[in-house]
Amino acid sequence: QVQLVESGGGLVQAGGSLRLSCAASGRTLSMNVMGWFRQAPGKEREFVAAISRSGSITKYADSVKGRFTISRDNAKNTVYLQMNSLKPEDTAVYYCAARIRPTIAVLTTTLSYDYWGQGTQVTVSS
Repeated sequence: QVQLVESGGGLVQAGGSLRLSCAASGRTLSMNVMGWFRQAPGKEREFVAAISRSGSITKYADSVKGRFTISRDNAKNTVYLQMNSLKPEDTAVYYCAARIRPTIAVLTTTLSYDYWGQGTQVTVSS
């Protein structure tokens, strides 16, 4: 089992920045790809960013490319999402996800991940 706890969400004005953190506990050595997803009211959960086990490979949704940066610190069992130039359309609950099944790809679908955090709210005002 892997437990994931997100933090760092909040209310920010458009153009501002936030840094989300996802602290993992439990079978952290088995964690493979880590990802961030988000879900706005009335919408499906969507991919935001993902990072490989070593941190050398990252992938981003087109809507956040150039503004968001995903990183991980395996020594601290923590994944981060630095969000800059935030827009009102970035408003959503942000979820951290972990995959422990073997993979050689950085994955972007919700079904690809095995464990999820409880989410943290990000609200961007215009």
